[in-house]
Amino acid sequence: MTIVVPSLETHSPTPAPAKRSRRQGLNLPAILIPLIACLYVGVVILLPALSVVASAFAKGVGPFLENFQSHELLSALRLTLFATAVAVPCNVIFGLSAATAIARREFRGKALLLSVIDLPFSISPVVVGLMLVLLYSPTHGLLGGVIESLGWKIIFSWPGIVLATIIVTFPFMAREVIPLLEEEGWEQEEAARTLGATNWQVFWKVTLPSVRWAALYGLILTTARALGEFGAVAVVSGNIEGLTQTLPLFVEDAYKNYQTELAFGAAMVLGGVAIVSLLLKLLVEQVLEQDKKASRMPLDG
Repeated sequence: MTIVVPSLETHSPTPAPAKRSRRQGLNLPAILIPLIACLYVGVVILLPALSVVASAFAKGVGPFLENFQSHELLSALRLTLFATAVAVPCNVIFGLSAATAIARREFRGKALLLSVIDLPFSISPVVVGLMLVLLYSPTHGLLGGVIESLGWKIIFSWPGIVLATIIVTFPFMAREVIPLLEEEGWEQEEAARTLGATNWQVFWKVTLPSVRWAALYGLILTTARALGEFGAVAVVSGNIEGLTQTLPLFVEDAYKNYQTELAFGAAMVLGGVAIVSLLLKLLVEQVLEQDKKASRMPLDG
């Protein structure tokens, strides 16, 4: 048997690949995408917000605080807080009820109910205000005759403002709670019913504690949206100074009347509410994420 020995020349060792230079290893999209996002947020959000702050304190802290002695500003602030205080509890009750029914029950019209809940996300707030006018206007509203016969006044009064605020803010609570209820399942609730708990006890002792952080998250979003609502309220309120003028409407009216310091002072109040809502939102998101990790830990172990 002949043994063939390969020559050393035909099997030379494969040269090691050259190390990539740092310039070749840079991932350009990974650098550009965050940079573009930061620039976009800075130009669209941060710069306008900083300009409002600078304009509000342009003449110092003293003149800025004097703006809050305005009777019109305080009246607009009181009406805004009142509308929010009525709309938020109504939407909390509706949102929790709708979320529980959608996540735990099968019934006809379930898809329609979900579509109705999402409706304020898809239509303009101005259209919401116009719908209320066409429904409750004393002159040409569909229910105007009934409202007038009862001696009520909805359009160009605080009930119309409250109704408009409720409509534009009611999806937030339900939309935050529904996904978490569907993810949690109903095994614990069924176990509580097996042990003799009533439906009310199951809701307070089992269902509500399991979605407490999502409900708080929805509460924060609902409150922030109610405080800053402009379009629907502008249509139904009439923007009567000192009577039906909310804080967002007051900002626009003061700016149009060249009361820039007063307008920027009121805008700072709304901006402060937005910042507080954002911080609370981030805190709730962190706590909710920690709760999810803690609930998965025994299963992973």
